[in-house]
Amino acid sequence: MKRIFVNIVIVSLAVALASCGKKAASVPARPSFDGDTAYGYVDRQLGFGSRVPNSYAHSECAVWIIKKLRAAGAEVELQKGEMPDYRGHMQRIYNIIAHFSTPETANRPKILLGAHYDTRPWCDEEDDYMDRKYNVPGANDGASGVGVLLEVARQLGKKIQDSTFTTPVDIIFFDCEDSGTPHFYTGVEREDTWCLGSQLWATNYVNLAEQAPVYKFGIIVDMVGAPDAIFPLEMYSTQYAGNYQEQIWRAAEQLGYGSIFTRQQSYPITDDHYYINYIAGIPCVDIIHYDVRNATGFPHWWHTRKDNMDNISKSTLQAVGEVVMSQL
Repeated sequence: MKRIFVNIVIVSLAVALASCGKKAASVPARPSFDGDTAYGYVDRQLGFGSRVPNSYAHSECAVWIIKKLRAAGAEVELQKGEMPDYRGHMQRIYNIIAHFSTPETANRPKILLGAHYDTRPWCDEEDDYMDRKYNVPGANDGASGVGVLLEVARQLGKKIQDSTFTTPVDIIFFDCEDSGTPHFYTGVEREDTWCLGSQLWATNYVNLAEQAPVYKFGIIVDMVGAPDAIFPLEMYSTQYAGNYQEQIWRAAEQLGYGSIFTRQQSYPITDDHYYINYIAGIPCVDIIHYDVRNATGFPHWWHTRKDNMDNISKSTLQAVGEVVMSQL
């Protein structure tokens, strides 16, 4: 027993001496975020039904989002406009824009966060043709990103209240992201039929010219709730916002989420970030579930009736939320 004790003392002393003059490895403070609350926000959206543009559920959900943002202390505006859909018909767009700022931060460059709150009008990935007429419930594809950003908004409100808020943030909930050309359409294929809300916002941003706010960078979160989610390095993000993408993925690794935020490179994905990059010229990164091993790259229940709460994980929402909060 004495010999063991002496050996322990010697080893402990050696470790202590070896560590002298060396700084302890810096561990980042874990950002405030509540995955349970974000999960509840996802579930609440599904309670409205499928949020298909111009439907009652869509309008009710928009009103609810606005109330939540205002309760968090945001200044909220509703951007209205029209964009041609896949048939060339004009589609009404309602983007919800929340501004978080203080007098001390008002003139600083902003960070842009975004997600789409609409759901796909057709389950066109269903094997049964008759099932394709149904609306997608949109738990992961739509509601998960909204749930994360509503919880981010709540945390930003707290930061303003306790005077730890340092960077102004705009959170945009884009409309009509998921109304792109359905598989069963046999007419002439139009270009740019996806992400109509972000196209409208980006075009309006450019038209504002010198009056437009200055953004440091942006983050889009889409399909961020699956239990087995994988977030690779999306190619458009690498092309247009590589430095910020690296910054975000490094933060994810430091927070212990390197197995989710992988270093695999994915194909370019047409999502809201593309038009923010291409039209508005704002470097924007997409955090999106994409599995390079699958044929489509997306979960087997993507754009089907099975995109429901069974495929939402609190731990995945927590991981994405913490990573986003680490950038604010």
